[in-house]
Amino acid sequence: MSKFRSEQEMLDLIIQTANEDDRVLAVMMNGSRADVHVKKDIYQDYDIVYFVDDVAPFWDNKAWLEEKFGKISVIQTPETSTLMPPANDGSFVFLTIFEDGNRIDLNVTSDPYIDDGEPAIVLLDKTGELSGIKPREDFWFVKPPTEKLFRDCCNEFWWCLNNVAKGMARGELVYVMEMYNKYVRDMLNQMTDWYIGVTHDFKVSAGKMGKNYKRYLPEEMYKQYAATYSDGDSGHIWRSVFTACGLFRELAETVAKRFGYTYDRTEDENMTEYMLAVKENRLVGST
Repeated sequence: MSKFRSEQEMLDLIIQTANEDDRVLAVMMNGSRADVHVKKDIYQDYDIVYFVDDVAPFWDNKAWLEEKFGKISVIQTPETSTLMPPANDGSFVFLTIFEDGNRIDLNVTSDPYIDDGEPAIVLLDKTGELSGIKPREDFWFVKPPTEKLFRDCCNEFWWCLNNVAKGMARGELVYVMEMYNKYVRDMLNQMTDWYIGVTHDFKVSAGKMGKNYKRYLPEEMYKQYAATYSDGDSGHIWRSVFTACGLFRELAETVAKRFGYTYDRTEDENMTEYMLAVKENRLVGST
């Protein structure tokens, strides 16, 4: 692996490459490096947009990319992938880790920039078209839930647990893990986000995929959240599921109290009893 380039070296290279290429009209950096609330580290990507009139010369042009930015170690180009259908929106994206370990996600686009308030830094603007952008400091902050959204989140969490219980009874490990760690956990994470919002006056971000949970949750609550993960042992799975139930209940009741919403304890208690009945093989009847 070659010597790791510093942030300043990378930004200088990104700007210089664009400055020397008449086809590139402007350069913008968004993502975590443009967000003042995100602590910097060496693992952050450089989320870069090159605005051009014509994307065609850059389309899947890995030779150009390597010539300008260095030897490619690993690359993904979504527009050429059959696994992830491309947007076909006049852009080409290079997701690239270079030999020194730096990563650039470079979007070469002919689309005009739509300023929705997302944190962004203009690195170069040859035409002046990006001079009026106004990033919002609170763009990624947790947003308060409506009562309907809160209620739907609770209902989805408890309802989907019936599928987890049935999968456990049938010994369907893969189904259980998919149902639990996708559908159920999505709702647990949503409620965790709202809890963090409530306890920090909705002036922080929970982070992409919960990456700020350890930072903003009380230490014991974070340990409880960590205990909602399990290996493939059935006893461990049941324990993690009921831990998730207890955590969700605590989070939801705090959020409900903050907004004067009603937390449906009957739904909670009935699904908990159903899961216990399945776990203890207390359901009887003919097949």
